[in-house]
Amino acid sequence: MIERPDWDHYFMQIATVVASRSTCMRRQVGALLVLNKRILATGYNGAPAGLEHCGEVGCLRQEMQVPSGERHELCRGLHAEQNAIIQAAVHGVAIKESVLYCTHYPCAVCAKMLVNAEVGSLVLADNYPDNLAKKIFAEAGIGVNFIV
Repeated sequence: MIERPDWDHYFMQIATVVASRSTCMRRQVGALLVLNKRILATGYNGAPAGLEHCGEVGCLRQEMQVPSGERHELCRGLHAEQNAIIQAAVHGVAIKESVLYCTHYPCAVCAKMLVNAEVGSLVLADNYPDNLAKKIFAEAGIGVNFIV
Protein backbone atom coordinates (compact mmCIF):
# COMPACT_ATOMS: atom_id res chain seq x y z
CA MET A 1 0.00 0.00 0.00
CA ILE A 2 1.20 3.49 -0.83
CA GLU A 3 1.93 5.68 2.19
CA ARG A 4 0.32 9.07 1.84
CA PRO A 5 0.93 12.08 4.06
CA ASP A 6 -1.92 13.26 6.23
CA TRP A 7 -3.52 16.55 5.19
CA ASP A 8 -1.44 18.72 7.54
CA HIS A 9 1.85 17.28 6.29
CA TYR A 10 0.64 17.47 2.69
CA PHE A 11 -0.19 21.17 2.95
CA MET A 12 3.02 21.92 4.88
CA GLN A 13 5.04 20.26 2.12
CA ILE A 14 3.34 22.60 -0.35
CA ALA A 15 4.07 25.60 1.90
CA THR A 16 7.73 24.57 1.88
CA VAL A 17 7.75 24.50 -1.92
CA VAL A 18 6.05 27.92 -1.97
CA ALA A 19 8.82 29.22 0.34
CA SER A 20 11.38 28.27 -2.29
CA ARG A 21 10.10 31.22 -4.38
CA SER A 22 11.09 33.68 -1.63
CA THR A 23 13.40 36.51 -2.57
CA CYS A 24 14.35 37.32 1.04
CA MET A 25 18.05 37.07 1.85
CA ARG A 26 17.45 36.24 5.53
CA ARG A 27 14.59 33.77 5.71
CA GLN A 28 12.46 31.83 3.22
CA VAL A 29 8.84 31.60 4.33
CA GLY A 30 5.87 30.06 2.56
CA ALA A 31 2.17 30.25 3.44
CA LEU A 32 -1.06 28.66 2.26
CA LEU A 33 -4.64 29.51 3.10
CA VAL A 34 -6.75 26.35 2.97
CA LEU A 35 -10.48 25.77 3.41
CA ASN A 36 -12.14 22.36 3.25
CA LYS A 37 -8.89 20.79 2.01
CA ARG A 38 -8.71 23.22 -0.92
CA ILE A 39 -5.91 25.75 -1.40
CA LEU A 40 -7.37 29.26 -1.60
CA ALA A 41 -4.17 31.31 -1.90
CA THR A 42 -0.42 31.08 -1.44
CA GLY A 43 2.25 33.59 -0.51
CA TYR A 44 5.98 33.82 0.04
CA ASN A 45 8.09 36.61 1.47
CA GLY A 46 9.73 39.08 -0.84
CA ALA A 47 9.57 42.47 -2.50
CA PRO A 48 6.27 43.66 -4.02
CA ALA A 49 5.56 42.51 -7.58
CA GLY A 50 7.54 44.41 -10.17
CA LEU A 51 10.06 45.85 -7.69
CA GLU A 52 13.70 44.85 -7.44
CA HIS A 53 14.41 41.96 -5.11
CA CYS A 54 16.56 42.29 -2.02
CA GLY A 55 19.27 40.21 -3.69
CA GLU A 56 19.51 42.95 -6.32
CA VAL A 57 19.43 46.04 -4.06
CA GLY A 58 20.60 44.64 -0.72
CA CYS A 59 18.93 44.11 2.62
CA LEU A 60 18.76 47.18 4.86
CA ARG A 61 17.90 45.08 7.91
CA GLN A 62 20.97 42.91 7.30
CA GLU A 63 23.19 45.96 6.74
CA MET A 64 21.92 47.49 10.01
CA GLN A 65 22.25 44.13 11.83
CA VAL A 66 18.61 44.26 12.96
CA PRO A 67 17.74 41.15 15.00
CA SER A 68 15.06 38.79 13.76
CA GLY A 69 11.58 39.85 14.83
CA GLU A 70 12.38 43.56 15.09
CA ARG A 71 11.93 46.68 12.93
CA HIS A 72 9.75 45.09 10.22
CA GLU A 73 9.14 48.53 8.73
CA LEU A 74 12.73 48.61 7.45
CA CYS A 75 12.15 45.65 5.15
CA ARG A 76 11.16 46.28 1.53
CA GLY A 77 9.51 42.86 1.39
CA LEU A 78 6.11 41.58 2.37
CA HIS A 79 5.67 38.56 4.58
CA ALA A 80 4.34 35.29 3.18
CA GLU A 81 1.14 35.57 5.23
CA GLN A 82 0.55 39.10 3.95
CA ASN A 83 1.06 37.99 0.36
CA ALA A 84 -1.38 35.09 0.80
CA ILE A 85 -4.04 37.46 2.19
CA ILE A 86 -3.37 39.96 -0.62
CA GLN A 87 -3.57 37.28 -3.33
CA ALA A 88 -6.92 36.12 -1.95
CA ALA A 89 -8.18 39.72 -2.00
CA VAL A 90 -6.90 40.40 -5.52
CA HIS A 91 -8.71 37.32 -6.82
CA GLY A 92 -11.88 37.82 -4.76
CA VAL A 93 -11.43 34.70 -2.65
CA ALA A 94 -13.00 34.66 0.82
CA ILE A 95 -10.62 33.29 3.46
CA LYS A 96 -12.84 33.49 6.55
CA GLU A 97 -12.44 30.37 8.74
CA SER A 98 -9.56 29.10 6.57
CA VAL A 99 -6.47 27.41 7.97
CA LEU A 100 -3.10 29.10 7.51
CA TYR A 101 -0.28 26.65 6.84
CA CYS A 102 3.01 28.47 7.26
CA THR A 103 6.63 27.43 7.46
CA HIS A 104 7.23 29.92 10.32
CA TYR A 105 5.27 31.50 13.18
CA PRO A 106 3.72 34.81 12.05
CA CYS A 107 4.96 38.13 13.42
CA ALA A 108 2.63 40.46 15.36
CA VAL A 109 1.77 42.50 12.24
CA CYS A 110 0.73 39.36 10.36
CA ALA A 111 -1.08 38.08 13.46
CA LYS A 112 -3.26 41.21 13.51
CA MET A 113 -4.00 40.84 9.80
CA LEU A 114 -4.91 37.16 10.20
CA VAL A 115 -7.22 37.96 13.12
CA ASN A 116 -9.02 40.66 11.11
CA ALA A 117 -9.23 38.36 8.07
CA GLU A 118 -10.99 35.89 10.41
CA VAL A 119 -8.62 33.04 9.68
CA GLY A 120 -9.76 30.12 11.81
CA SER A 121 -6.54 28.38 12.85
CA LEU A 122 -2.84 27.99 12.11
CA VAL A 123 -0.61 25.01 11.39
CA LEU A 124 3.07 25.92 11.63
CA ALA A 125 6.41 24.21 11.09
CA ASP A 126 8.80 26.57 12.87
CA ASN A 127 8.73 29.13 15.65
CA TYR A 128 9.55 32.86 15.55
CA PRO A 129 10.65 35.20 18.37
CA ASP A 130 7.50 37.34 18.62
CA ASN A 131 5.67 36.96 21.93
CA LEU A 132 3.14 39.65 21.03
CA ALA A 133 1.94 37.53 18.10
CA LYS A 134 1.40 34.60 20.47
CA LYS A 135 -0.64 36.81 22.82
CA ILE A 136 -2.73 38.14 19.92
CA PHE A 137 -3.64 34.66 18.69
CA ALA A 138 -4.44 33.48 22.23
CA GLU A 139 -6.67 36.50 22.91
CA ALA A 140 -8.45 36.05 19.58
CA GLY A 141 -9.01 32.36 20.27
CA ILE A 142 -7.16 31.26 17.16
CA GLY A 143 -5.72 27.79 17.57
CA VAL A 144 -2.03 27.33 16.78
CA ASN A 145 -0.64 23.86 16.11
CA PHE A 146 2.91 22.86 15.30
CA ILE A 147 3.68 20.06 12.89
CA VAL A 148 6.82 17.96 12.95
